[in-house]
Amino acid sequence: MPDFTFDGSSLHYTCTGSGKRVLWVFHGFGQTLRNMDMLVQQLSEQFTVYSFDLFFHGQSVWGHKENTLSKLHWKALVEAFLIQEKIDRFSVLGFSMGGKFALATLESFPERIEELILIAPDGVKTNFWYSLATYPSWAKKAFRGVVIRPRRFQQLALWMRRLRVVDKGVVRFAQSQMNTREKRHRVYFSWMVFKELAFDMNHMARLIKQYQIGVSMFIGKYDKIITEANMRPFLEKIPNHTFFVLESGHNRLVEAVAEHYAKEFSVHKSR
Repeated sequence: MPDFTFDGSSLHYTCTGSGKRVLWVFHGFGQTLRNMDMLVQQLSEQFTVYSFDLFFHGQSVWGHKENTLSKLHWKALVEAFLIQEKIDRFSVLGFSMGGKFALATLESFPERIEELILIAPDGVKTNFWYSLATYPSWAKKAFRGVVIRPRRFQQLALWMRRLRVVDKGVVRFAQSQMNTREKRHRVYFSWMVFKELAFDMNHMARLIKQYQIGVSMFIGKYDKIITEANMRPFLEKIPNHTFFVLESGHNRLVEAVAEHYAKEFSVHKSR
């Protein structure tokens, strides 16, 4: 499995399949590209699939400490990769946090994107924690303290659950991503380094319509983290899209999407 090196950082990826169309796949928070294998396998007959480890995940390395990953930096990285792999037009797929990278890629190269596939995507609706990461320095220190020191986080989670500020399922998910020192550091650096990957969804909708980019979105019926209600305002701005609500929660949604495509491709083959 190769690594793509750019400006002191390295992006680990795999290339699978033999389809004429090209698809880039970005996994979710706390995962690696291997968590997308089942879905990649289903799509590899239709696409040549590039699946990436995000920075702070898997084997990818961010070489700039706490410095922010700007949209311009991401655009330059993507452009260099496209040149290396001799890719002209391609599609992007993002699950959860990977949705931010799919959207950032589309925003940088709308004229080259054929299709956008979003699976319970982060980035469509502003996340409270990402907003906190953009506050002044005193707030950032408080944010770091909550993330790095588990006792503070546990107290905050208990307080939010008691006040019903967030669903208990969301609290459980957050706690599962904060139960080791390594995981807590990944949370902190992901939130701080990726904080500029925020989007004006009105602008994104205009790009999608202008360049006639196909859009498919998948949401889990039982997902408490990324909900249908939060996605609807964006989808209503795009007349031509496909939207699926699958019988799944957040954690098993990628597998549910893989099963969806398996059935869809099976129907096409039988015709």
